Amino acid sequence: MGRLAPLSEEPTNEENEAHNNNSKKCLQSWRNWNWIKTHFSLVFNKKSNLKILLSVLGCPLFPVPVHPILPLNEAKPFSPSLSSPMSSSAQYIIQHFRAATGCRKLEGTVKNVFTTGKVTMDVVDDLGSTSGGVNLEKGCFVMWQMVPDKWQIELVLGGQKVLAGSNGAIAWRHTPWLGVHAAKGGVRPLRRALQGLDPLAVSAVFCAAQYMGEKQILGIDCFVLKLSADQKDLVERSDNTAEMIKHAIFGYFSQRSGLLVYLEDSYLTRIQAPGSHPTYWETTMSTKIEDYRIVDGVMIAHAGSSTALITRFGDNLKDGPAITRLEESWTIDDVAFNVQGLSLDCFIPPQELQRDSCSDDDLDWRSSPLHT
Repeated sequence: MGRLAPLSEEPTNEENEAHNNNSKKCLQSWRNWNWIKTHFSLVFNKKSNLKILLSVLGCPLFPVPVHPILPLNEAKPFSPSLSSPMSSSAQYIIQHFRAATGCRKLEGTVKNVFTTGKVTMDVVDDLGSTSGGVNLEKGCFVMWQMVPDKWQIELVLGGQKVLAGSNGAIAWRHTPWLGVHAAKGGVRPLRRALQGLDPLAVSAVFCAAQYMGEKQILGIDCFVLKLSADQKDLVERSDNTAEMIKHAIFGYFSQRSGLLVYLEDSYLTRIQAPGSHPTYWETTMSTKIEDYRIVDGVMIAHAGSSTALITRFGDNLKDGPAITRLEESWTIDDVAFNVQGLSLDCFIPPQELQRDSCSDDDLDWRSSPLHT
């Protein structure tokens, strides 16, 4: 990817009508930069803990879209000692996962899923320190999904509420401090759903993954699968103020149980301030998935915890890299399949997205390190 062009600090006013288009572009760039600058300043503003927790941990998206599941008879026999990083290896691991969760019985029978749960989030200002519960926030969430790619989540934390959703064609989010804004790029699933809550989606996304070998995580021997956002999607999720450089995720599947026990993803964004050196933001999120229970014959994870590290670095940071750590624990209260009354109308995007085109063109929350 090439360097981002320097942006104008102020919108320019051209007296000549021939320059009107240039003026509009400058105005758009200025609005983009002001939004990015305000959004990113939340990370290292100790008074904005609640906002950063909701922005990063509330409703992040998965790096890649859902792929169709290949027929089981297309997967070749797999031996860990003789394996190579081929899709057939991933398909074998996913076969094991599908058998362990029992999600095969959901195919063709489940139209929607309803989930409720509780969350506890915290900000740790300095690595190696503990907040002692000073920044601890408790909340709850409700999530609706309609197979295959429609979803909506409502999460309340510390008296603030965020909403996000997808109608299968566009993803959007609403926060009290930014209002409604749309996402760029292809349709992707909600990361929270793939934390053991939706085994069908897990099998669909990881069936095309790359097998990376074996690794022990949390004392569990696991097979490791990797997925990465392709270059086309990275370009679509970038704009003239934020360039998405990479976004990859690793799934750890227990060799013994076949269940997904750990997720780890990382993405890097380059921010170009007007007339200054670029700043890089790297966000890594690790999620422990546990407490699988049977719901209507299917194994669903009912608890877990996540840790997110946000690192800012670049030549313009005199004190070196700045790091903030966020922590979350979650439990599931209820999971129900085929809830009556849930229709396509429930996933219609807010009217503000249709009235205000700048929400779609200017404010790309998915290119921000704060979206996950």
